[in-house]
Amino acid sequence: MNLKRTFGTILTVIGIIGLLYTGAQIIQHAGTATTLIVVGIISIIFFSTGISLIRNTKDEA
Repeated sequence: MNLKRTFGTILTVIGIIGLLYTGAQIIQHAGTATTLIVVGIISIIFFSTGISLIRNTKDEA
């Protein structure tokens, strides 16, 4: 497996975990608005970057 694809997968998983955390905190009304906005934005950045790395990396044998 290519190193870029592995890093993209890791970023995507971190982004998904962050988005799930943000969603759970919003539903429970447990976090402050500023914290949830920052975590949500960072998670979206990680998720989109990971997906683009996976998508744009060519498989080479």
